[in-house]
Amino acid sequence: MSITRNNWTKEEIIAIYNKPLMDLLYEAATIHRQHHNPNVVQVSTLLSIKTGGCPEDCGYCPQAARYHTDIEGNDLMSVQQVKAQALRAKASGSSRVCMGAAWRNVKDGPEFDQVLEMVRTINKLDMEVCCTLGMLTENQAHRLAEAGLYAYNHNLDTSEEYYKEVISTRGFEDRIETINNVRKTNVTVCSGGIIGMGESIEDRAGMLVALSTLNPQPESVPINALVSVEGTPLEEEQPVEIWEMIRMVATTRIVMPETQVRLSAGRTNMSREGQALCFFAGANSIFAGDKLLTTPNPDVNEDMKMFEMLGLQPQKSFIKKMQPQTVEACDSQFEALGEKPRWSRPGHEIGRNIEASLKKK
Repeated sequence: MSITRNNWTKEEIIAIYNKPLMDLLYEAATIHRQHHNPNVVQVSTLLSIKTGGCPEDCGYCPQAARYHTDIEGNDLMSVQQVKAQALRAKASGSSRVCMGAAWRNVKDGPEFDQVLEMVRTINKLDMEVCCTLGMLTENQAHRLAEAGLYAYNHNLDTSEEYYKEVISTRGFEDRIETINNVRKTNVTVCSGGIIGMGESIEDRAGMLVALSTLNPQPESVPINALVSVEGTPLEEEQPVEIWEMIRMVATTRIVMPETQVRLSAGRTNMSREGQALCFFAGANSIFAGDKLLTTPNPDVNEDMKMFEMLGLQPQKSFIKKMQPQTVEACDSQFEALGEKPRWSRPGHEIGRNIEASLKKK
């Protein structure tokens, strides 16, 4: 049985990533089978509850207000709209709903109260609830936990060194602080990143160092392949080769043996054979539905055909951790504090981000 380590070095991880592919696959698959059922894959549904208008300058994101993309923004969805989407997702085989809002950080007030009610509603449907809402304080994390939140997603995106080449409106340390705030509750951590943004293998290893040295390691690590969108600074980046994705999944599995490795954005560019090798290498979660927030995703019926072909079963809810209790708003021990934390604004300039913001649609 492989032992979970929190002291991986970049050199060790690069050496794993660069192993002969057959050796890498064998090692990753062996570790995967020691810690997980290789024929069970969680199906999650990602729902954009508030789209567009984000003030950040993330180079990969079509929801940034400063870039000229064809994304149609929408205000925060109602609780009833979210419930209807969650019931549809459950009927199609999803055991988790991940709600994303295009915010820089959580702000106390009516909109956050509405999100808390969404969390309560979905948890009562016996589905795992995950949110990605930007940076949040310890008190806000406790309020989400009381509502019944199962997981909070806050991706590191890339290595600390390359981060400043992609984003200038927030610091890498803000990501770590938010994860630390979540860790002060019973909510699990979901944190991963994106490959294909022009980063080096050293940067990919650096991201895995940052994730694997967290103690405890994240319960979920999404591995995304960049989906380049016209109008964003990274629109010219070429899709990553499937072999890069397989190597990244396998390396993540070896370095974080107990973590749920999530095969996330970019699956529309992957063949069934490529996805099968990712599952063999240790991926045990996918996102279903026709969109991942704003980018295309395989149809859920196609995914179910692939599952049948490969002999895979969808994972049921609350297999890894017990279902959280929902505390109603009237019984909450944590009240809105009206906090105004000073999240960082590094202030450096990224040429391609500025150039993209100045382009006309």
